[in-house]
Amino acid sequence: MKIRESLLQMFKQAEGDFLSGEEISRRLGVSRTAIWKHIEELREEGYVFEAVRRSGYRLTSTPDIMLAEEIKAGLTTHMLGQHVHYYATIDSTQNKCQELAKAGAPEGTLVVADEQVGGKGRLGRVWHSPPGAGISMSLLLRPALELQKCPQLTLLTAVAIVETFREFCGIGAQIKWPNDILIDGKKVCGILTELNAESDRIHFLIIGMGLNVNTLPEQFPEEVREVATSLRIAKGETLRRVPIIQQILFRLEELYELYLEEGFAPVKKRWERCAITIGKKVTIRMLQGALSGYAEGIDDTGVLLVRQEDGVLTKVYSADVEIHA
Repeated sequence: MKIRESLLQMFKQAEGDFLSGEEISRRLGVSRTAIWKHIEELREEGYVFEAVRRSGYRLTSTPDIMLAEEIKAGLTTHMLGQHVHYYATIDSTQNKCQELAKAGAPEGTLVVADEQVGGKGRLGRVWHSPPGAGISMSLLLRPALELQKCPQLTLLTAVAIVETFREFCGIGAQIKWPNDILIDGKKVCGILTELNAESDRIHFLIIGMGLNVNTLPEQFPEEVREVATSLRIAKGETLRRVPIIQQILFRLEELYELYLEEGFAPVKKRWERCAITIGKKVTIRMLQGALSGYAEGIDDTGVLLVRQEDGVLTKVYSADVEIHA
């Protein structure tokens, strides 16, 4: 563990109490001068420390910056997020995560950016992520799965995010199949899953997540302003991004391990409790055309089931879904 990372973890665990320079030096095995230098570097990044003679230092305030050390300092997972790469600005976290995966990065590697200038959405769309307001992150998985089961991991991720919004942030959110998270019918988060595989095995899978956290209405491009929202708009207050990342990773790891042990069935039950699509009249737009009907749910593989007006039950594997009022 790096010194900065260990130092931040010590101050987090101290919960506002003072730590003496002597104690820090002893626990980290470095000089008190080195400790002072690291604390000064952290101050330059926005951390606020109080220093009192004979008492030492205490951390009084942390910035809302998604630094690797900050994410790992409060992380409770044992695999997801144990390797974090943070960028203030990047073209796409998906591209960087793919690059790291091809270079042999371990499962659970996370790429996080404060701002994306070339963010990806489904079907080649652009994902907007203004600096300082959202979370753009991509997670590397290396599951031993059949290719046809990979879309289930998108549904699994959606559950982890919605449960975080509901139980940690106190904000009601719902899943619109297959990859959108909505609040009051407006999109707050999108999920993009990209696969690298051969015919008989998966090399790796990248799950990209774009979350509108503290985005203000005027920060959204005009063309999406009526259909997009943020956690801040929904809750009426600013939220810290690092704890949200930590909670999503915690819940995602729990679901991922459950899925690998017991299959999709327990994940499906939790997905159904979060879904807005079930029971609604929908229009399904696919490459081969459009159809309308009522969404009856998903099957045991995660495919959407739509009952058309003539009674025919249709399986939808990939599509844009419009929910009717």
